[in-house]
Amino acid sequence: MNVNWKKSFIILIDTVLAVYLVLAITAFNRPDELSDVCKEVKIDIAEGEVKGFLTPDEIKHQLQHARLYPLGDPMSQVSARRIEEALVKNAFVESAQCYKTQSGRVFIKLTQRLPVARVKADNGDDYYVDTHGNIMPNTQHASDLVVVTGHVTKQYAKRVLPPVGNYLIQHKIWRSQVEQLNVLSDGSLELVPRVGDHVVYLGQPTGIARKLERLEKFYKYGLSKAGWNKYSYISLEFDNQIICKKR
Repeated sequence: MNVNWKKSFIILIDTVLAVYLVLAITAFNRPDELSDVCKEVKIDIAEGEVKGFLTPDEIKHQLQHARLYPLGDPMSQVSARRIEEALVKNAFVESAQCYKTQSGRVFIKLTQRLPVARVKADNGDDYYVDTHGNIMPNTQHASDLVVVTGHVTKQYAKRVLPPVGNYLIQHKIWRSQVEQLNVLSDGSLELVPRVGDHVVYLGQPTGIARKLERLEKFYKYGLSKAGWNKYSYISLEFDNQIICKKR
């Protein structure tokens, strides 16, 4: 019986490599969690153009309340999925990611809903609207966002306020100058500035960028010379003109 030693040697080497790979993959996918506890929890909250309402301490408190804060727990008992599911129930959380490392650390990354306006409507509603038109509950956090008053329904807030609020936030002059928006019964908007004793009528909430560009030029070349308190009412309702009412 002739034995093909070369072929047998190759088969032996292939078998050894296969066993090695199986053991290596198994060890890699099954870290030694049984003897390890969570040594550190890192909470990272992404920020946007406006300051959100979430802090790492608040996220820690939420997880502690749900008995899911992993610090000191065996890593084998830490469920990244349960942590994510708990966090996305928070009205201020847009998305959550959680993962564990073999060194005993748990990383939590959050994207938060960023408010663009606070609504204090005539009907008693008091809430925030985020960049995507979602309603966010009132909170005790202080905020320098524009306040929207008047005849504001939630449908109006979801549809109209996100693009208007986003525009105000993205332009430095209006972010600091606009204090209040007032919604009239026909859905048109009035703007109350921080500087100057006057009200600006924007008309229907369309073409806001063009209207505020005209207002910026009027502020720069008109009111800066005539005086900020000369007019009580400034209308930007119609294109290519500004109508002013003297005090």
